[in-house]
Order: sequence, then C-alpha cells, then structure tokens
Amino acid sequence: MTNLTDMEIFSRVVTAGSMSAAGREMALSPAVVSKRIRRLEERLGTRLLQRTTRQIALTEEGQGYYERVVAILASIDEAESYVSRRNQRPRGTLKVSAPTSFGRIHIAPYINRFMQQNPDLNLSLMLSDDFVDIVGEGFDMAIRIAELENSSLIARRLADNHRVICAAPEYLKKHGTPTTIDDLTGHNCLFATHQDNWRLEGPDGPFMQRVTGNMQTNSSEVVREWLIAGLGIALRSTWDVGPQLEDGSLQVILPQYRASHRVGVYAVYPSRRFLPVKVRAFIDFLAELYGPEPYWDRGLNLDGLNEKQAISA
Repeated sequence: MTNLTDMEIFSRVVTAGSMSAAGREMALSPAVVSKRIRRLEERLGTRLLQRTTRQIALTEEGQGYYERVVAILASIDEAESYVSRRNQRPRGTLKVSAPTSFGRIHIAPYINRFMQQNPDLNLSLMLSDDFVDIVGEGFDMAIRIAELENSSLIARRLADNHRVICAAPEYLKKHGTPTTIDDLTGHNCLFATHQDNWRLEGPDGPFMQRVTGNMQTNSSEVVREWLIAGLGIALRSTWDVGPQLEDGSLQVILPQYRASHRVGVYAVYPSRRFLPVKVRAFIDFLAELYGPEPYWDRGLNLDGLNEKQAISA
C-alpha cells in the first residue's frame, strides 16, 4: 500500500504541475511530497522528475512510468466503483444528448423500461444532430454515431453502424441501377447539408465519394422520407431503414461499397474516474439492449441482400 500511495503522489505531482499544488490537493506538506517522490525514485533506481526552482518536468523514464501508473490507478478506481455501485441506486437527474432520429427510434421507446428499473432517477433526453459540448453544456453523457477521433472524452462502443447505398425500386426503374461507383455522378443523390462527401470503403480500400443532388435539407429524417418516396439515392444506416430493406421498399445498390466500419454507435462521457452510478446504469442498459449484434440488424441479412442485388445488377 505504501508503494501504491507513492504512485498516487507521483501522479498528482505530474497532473498538478508542482509538489506544492499536489500537496494541497492531498493535504500533505511539500516536504512530505518531496520525500515520497525521492523515496520512489530511490526504490526504482532512476530519476522520474527534473526539478528546478520554478517547475518540474518528466524525464523519459518518468513519462513511461507515469503512463503506466495512470492506467493502474484508473483500474483500481474502476474496481472500487464496481463494488460500490452494486450497493448504490442511481439518483438525481441524468442529462443525455442523442442524435434526433436514433434517439426517437432506438432510445425513446425503451425509456419506460429503464425508468422502471431506476425509480429514483430523473431523465433529461435532448435530441440534436449537433455534437454538443458535453462538459460546457452540462450533459452527463452523449450518444454519438461517428468515427470518433482522439479527444479528452471517454467513449464506449455500443453497436456497429452499417451504412449502405440504397434507393427505392421506383427510382431505379425510372433512372436505372448504378453498376459502378462512378455511375453515382449521373444520379440524384440525397443528403443533409454539408454531407455531400460520402466516406466509403470498397474493394480498393477507403475513399471519399463526392455526390450531387437537386434537393437540399438540414434534416436527416427528411432525407429518409425523400429516399423512401423514390426521389433519389442515399447512404443510410440499417438502424434507420432496416425495415424498408427487409420488405423490399428500399434496395441496396453497389453492395461492394459501404460506409467506414470504424463508424459506430458510441456512448461518450467526460471521465472514467468516479463515473456516476446513473451514467453507468444508462450505458449498461443500452449496451444490453443493443447486444453484440444490434436488434435492428438481426432480421436483416445484409450479405443475402447484397448477393441478391449483385445478381440483379
């Protein structure tokens, strides 16, 4: 335990930027902090910090040690949180942001079950297609459908997000079925504002396909309605148009091309440390609801649809 405490003191010194600041956070004197850091370095047989009168800096060995110490401390926090939350019930208000269509179709219908399981919880579900500032706008967490880049937020992948190029049979009968990706330039493509570059993966790897169309909207739901109405071709997620693909009112075209497999449905939240029980409860609820294979894909044989489309093409 002494070694573990020294690790925590070392971590606090690095994050706080000075021994005095770390001491204030941990209610220790700067002399005690300095002594514990020196004892840690002696035990390890290497210098971890370069000290001056004004600042400290990590040595190369200190940087590598710090990265591993942070992981160890986070695992301990998570283990303690796991035990403690089994004896706690989610309370207070949980504020969640989610994409409009996904939230309406795949979150809102199941909220009654979640609230019955957590009667002491209040829920604020805000639907928006914008990426909200979780911390700045006071959200506990957000659901995002994206290829997430590195950030200070923590993300848990809840489900894969399959996106396919599709159109209504009426449109294809009238305008013909594209047989190559370049054929899209001769078709009316449907997309929301600023989404005219489709990030796809095909036989030759990932690429960007620029598309054009004669209709504009800022609503993804409007794009879906235009697509079903036979007004053009669109790149859509199976969670959004799965029933139409299954009953034949929409057909997959160019099945060898799909959106990036790195795009997924994620729960994102500010920090893994001291994750509130209410946030953990909602994330676990959605993860169990969607499962390893999301329910919206279970009755939809994409491979079978693709083979059928490839033959018809």
